[in-house]
Amino acid sequence: MNSNSEIKSLLQKFVLNQCTPEETNEVIAYYKKNQLTDDFPTVEDIQQLLSEMPKMDKQTADAIFMNILSTSKEEGKEESVIEMPARKSNFRKYISIAASIVVLLGIGFFYKQSLSTKSAEKQFDFKSTDIVLQLENGDIQVISEKNSSIVKDAKGNIVGNQTGDKLVYENNSDPEKLVYNTIKIPYGKKFRLQLSDGTFVHLNSGTTLKYPIKFIAGENRQVFLDGEAFFDVAKDKKHPFIVNADNLNVRVLGTHFNVSNYPEDTVTDVVLVEGSVGMYSSNEEFDALKNTILKPGFKGSFNKENTKISTKAVLTDIYTSWINGGLTFRNMTFKNIITKLERRYNVTIVNKNEKLANEKFNASFKEESIENVMSYFNEIHGINYTIKNNQILIK
Repeated sequence: MNSNSEIKSLLQKFVLNQCTPEETNEVIAYYKKNQLTDDFPTVEDIQQLLSEMPKMDKQTADAIFMNILSTSKEEGKEESVIEMPARKSNFRKYISIAASIVVLLGIGFFYKQSLSTKSAEKQFDFKSTDIVLQLENGDIQVISEKNSSIVKDAKGNIVGNQTGDKLVYENNSDPEKLVYNTIKIPYGKKFRLQLSDGTFVHLNSGTTLKYPIKFIAGENRQVFLDGEAFFDVAKDKKHPFIVNADNLNVRVLGTHFNVSNYPEDTVTDVVLVEGSVGMYSSNEEFDALKNTILKPGFKGSFNKENTKISTKAVLTDIYTSWINGGLTFRNMTFKNIITKLERRYNVTIVNKNEKLANEKFNASFKEESIENVMSYFNEIHGINYTIKNNQILIK
């Protein structure tokens, strides 16, 4: 690699994961020579790491290069110098930064971050202690119930105000298109949210809700739920409110209802307290004559496997008691109960008694500690356990 053009060409090929092993070896050799260090991965190590990363297109590679350059300028970090003629100073800086950051596979970090943005929801650690708000541009804002904060849109306008365990969105903005925020509630916590139309939402632990910062006239008011939430929907006959829970849509005009859509459950449950609710598959259009319409005091259960909906009369207080700290299990397997206890109390439960896993239980608790809940299972069902720190071992 005697010419600048060859160096630049090889580095670009390296970023695009197009180098042969021999060319990769040339890049490494060049880096070692100019950085005066042997503390560097072997060509085999780097080829292995590169093979684990998908190839990116040239436009993405160029964009990441520019990001690295601009970041280096902003942070004012020292740059390693590669001796070149003065008239090549800009290129020298480019090669210096590219060689030191790209060859060290920092490029993989930036690229993997960009790839993971869409799946950030699944990567969120629900066992953390932070309530997290993801803004429309992907930025993360941590919410502390002990403090107050404001939420801004991409233009810097205030769209929401948070105080304690409640976040309220304003109704004074006028976006041209739907702009979404996503809130994620960790294990062991609950939160309250007021949407721009006045709809009030109670969010249970381990729940994610995606919603517009402002609903748009002429369009349905649609939100996306993973987990459990109780909705007190502001009435608006012209704009139906739709909760999407994976493959189920729940459609209302203004009412009170609970939706439970946790991944371990085989069904998504909708419990209607007041008003009227329509239930239908998310790939269908709503049809009042064909779809399931719930009446107050009924629960609709959407089977995730066969997409069928069944209904039955229930005591709604049982299914909404979680808002005030209650906890209810109805004909539930013990392995599912464990998952829900972990979510509610942010603990880790290890079950060594495999026979218990598929046994079904019924139980209801008011606002109880995890110690009292486990004591109940021990007294009534003879389940032996030990608690140490935040871990429970069932023997």
